[in-house]
Amino acid sequence: MKNTKGKVAAFLDMGTNSVRLLVVRVDPGGVYTILNQQREVVRLGEGEFQEQMLQPRAMDRAILVCRKFKDLARAYGAEEIVAVATSATRDAENQGKFLARLEKEAGLEVRVISGREEARLIYLGVSSGIHMGAKNAVFIDIGGGSTEVIVGNQSDYAYLDTLKLGAIRLTQMFFLPDEKGPVTPARYALICQYVRNAAIRTAQRVKEHRIDMALGSSGTILNLSEIAREMKLKGVHGESRLGREALRKVVQTLCSLPLEERRKVPGINPDRADILVAGAAIIETLMDLIGLKEIQVSERSLRDGLLVDYLARQGNFPQMAELTVRQKSVLRLARNFNLDEEHALVTTRLTLDLFDSGWEAGLHAYGAPERELLEHAVFLHDIGMFISFSNHHAHSHYIIRNAELLGFNQTEISIIACIALFHRKKLPDKKIPDFASLDKASRQVVRVLSMFVRLAENLDRTHTGLVAGARFRRLDGKRVILEIRAEGDIQMELWGVQSQAEGFLKTFGKELETRVLSPGDATGGPVRRSPSGSPRP
Repeated sequence: MKNTKGKVAAFLDMGTNSVRLLVVRVDPGGVYTILNQQREVVRLGEGEFQEQMLQPRAMDRAILVCRKFKDLARAYGAEEIVAVATSATRDAENQGKFLARLEKEAGLEVRVISGREEARLIYLGVSSGIHMGAKNAVFIDIGGGSTEVIVGNQSDYAYLDTLKLGAIRLTQMFFLPDEKGPVTPARYALICQYVRNAAIRTAQRVKEHRIDMALGSSGTILNLSEIAREMKLKGVHGESRLGREALRKVVQTLCSLPLEERRKVPGINPDRADILVAGAAIIETLMDLIGLKEIQVSERSLRDGLLVDYLARQGNFPQMAELTVRQKSVLRLARNFNLDEEHALVTTRLTLDLFDSGWEAGLHAYGAPERELLEHAVFLHDIGMFISFSNHHAHSHYIIRNAELLGFNQTEISIIACIALFHRKKLPDKKIPDFASLDKASRQVVRVLSMFVRLAENLDRTHTGLVAGARFRRLDGKRVILEIRAEGDIQMELWGVQSQAEGFLKTFGKELETRVLSPGDATGGPVRRSPSGSPRP
């Protein structure tokens, strides 16, 4: 696991319930590669909140895990380990003793952060992994000891708050250690009333802002979403959204069961079964107070925020800071697989020229959302060359489909992957399962956009950048001309474009003709007709 490229750094988040580790390699240009991620439940806050004292056994567990995580990070060559502690350590009167033990026994210098700083880092972690556009969002993160609430958009936050409401904290407040029976409606209502009293001012401040969407992070919200999905409840959309009514039904199910039966509920994390009811009361009450019908679930967290904050503090990557979440994610994937960026940029420029002029020529009626997906798809279309040239379109599809690109939903990733798959050889075909699994509208998007990529790929067939530009012009109801501005001999490129004529006709219902223009030419040379799919010398 020796470091051969870039700088390796590790980020450790010691929470009330678990310790999380992220190890990354940061390469020149601000691109990072995740080397390892780990999470271990330690229940650091167990038995703490009555006396505000970390318990000896809980500290022992945390120190053991932190030592192992530190050793793992060093094995990857980590030159720097950024470690923070949150609510349980923050509230403990014996905080100093615990931090001293961590430094002595685990070799870790851990920084205790405030609740507002925790909220800021959570905002950075979650917002950097989702495409929000111009929307305003409320971010809710339910930890073991505290809940952080943030209002912000893609680029900045407008409000940060932290509440002493956590799944472990409330479980200790409202349940005895040996209570293992069902949770009565009266008991659950009592917890919700406590949350309401503690959170009402925060909710009022949140409602002073425009809220277009809600984002939930933390193990509690993720697990509630997983249970709702396993129960096949209405109001659960794919893997990422949890509706208010679905949450209510999950709560009813969990409360009706004794602890041992609760651990067997499909989708539940058995390690959370004892604290999940209290965690559910927090999110359910906050959704009611703020007026949220659904919440979008994010797997990103504070440790991701530590990485984003670290990169921003380096000051070496201004170009990455100017990119959107999606652009950063696509660029990182491309560079991880040594993509030929020069060719990718040429084909991207040509493809977008074709998309824009195709709209003017009446070939399609798509707009900015589809154009953006096309831009990312064409940039990544050759990424499969990392594996081999042969069948590289299929390799590209596989890599994109399984890369977990940040800022995209699953449908968008599937569209991008399918465009890459069909940039050469076969046209889109419902016999191919991944294409067939898309809805009708998405399949048509792939058909149209992949044709633009096929043409652009052939316009730079020799990877020499001879084609300066290309645009469609409508000749009549049956014919479209592709005007190509070029320097030098582009015979190979022309053959490639003409080979796509049959597919073009099938996609758009129009015949494709080509005209070559010199860079300063306004009228162009002779039109080349391409009724067949065969190259013409």
